[in-house]
Amino acid sequence: MIPLQVSPFQYVANGVVFSSIIVLAAIGLSLVYSIADFANFAHGDLMTVGAFSTLFSVGFLRPMLGDAGVFGLPLWFFLALAFGMGAAAVISVVTDRVVYRPVKGSGSIGLLISSIGVALVYRALVFLSFGTEPERYGVPRQGPIPWVRESLGIAVTPRNLVVVALTVVLVTTLHLTLTRTTLGRKMRATADNADLARVSGIRTNEVIFAMWLIGGALAAAGGVFLGLEELVRPRMGFDILLIVFAAVILGGIGSVYGAMLGGLVIGMVHELVPLFYQWGISPVGSQYAAAVAFVIMVAILLVRPSGIAGDSG
Repeated sequence: MIPLQVSPFQYVANGVVFSSIIVLAAIGLSLVYSIADFANFAHGDLMTVGAFSTLFSVGFLRPMLGDAGVFGLPLWFFLALAFGMGAAAVISVVTDRVVYRPVKGSGSIGLLISSIGVALVYRALVFLSFGTEPERYGVPRQGPIPWVRESLGIAVTPRNLVVVALTVVLVTTLHLTLTRTTLGRKMRATADNADLARVSGIRTNEVIFAMWLIGGALAAAGGVFLGLEELVRPRMGFDILLIVFAAVILGGIGSVYGAMLGGLVIGMVHELVPLFYQWGISPVGSQYAAAVAFVIMVAILLVRPSGIAGDSG
């Protein structure tokens, strides 16, 4: 918990880091809703799978590479992150082929119920493989960056900067993919009207395959960053799932860019609640941060029911 008497900019810095995690998770969830047309309740546990896949790879990467660092973090962490993202992407595709595709004919409700079952399976496998105790990646402890603390009066560690920087890279890459590539145009066409896209000659199965790869990889990145900032826990993704859904709904269901904006708003509000309490704006403190974020979401939806970017898709 952040001490009460700290710079307001410290809360903003914490909000940027937490928003980065929510944005990555919300993008993947929004992609699935816009293209596969169902709410994937296994998305939070997929974040957990990605985090624990990364933890698994740390076991053999760290002894090989040592603690030689780059950008304030060991090199093995970046390789483990890539491994975790790849593992979650493959698991997403396999889950689609084994579970979601066979029950696709039952409609969105059938897929939603199936995703709840998938979430329970993911969680059970994590419990069986890694146990129930929280874990750490073993990244060496780091203090605040001196010049940032001296000039701005806030505590920002190298890992905070890495989380935000990698999030910007991933989001920018996705934006360029959606706007500058043939795959991106196919994905946007399928999201707008899958039947028309299929009649137009677009192989929608390939689009869905790419959607699961991208969504799974981004979910894993969000899970890894959450574990890096806190602890790697079997229920970490499930515990944050409602906040991710709030971000998607606030941004506009099915809108990838809306999910980005919704994730930024929800993440910032979640971390600014202690500051609001300190200033007397909020009657509750950090223990009710998630509830305050939901209240803000409802208030915005009352003014704009379609969400921040719901009309733009």
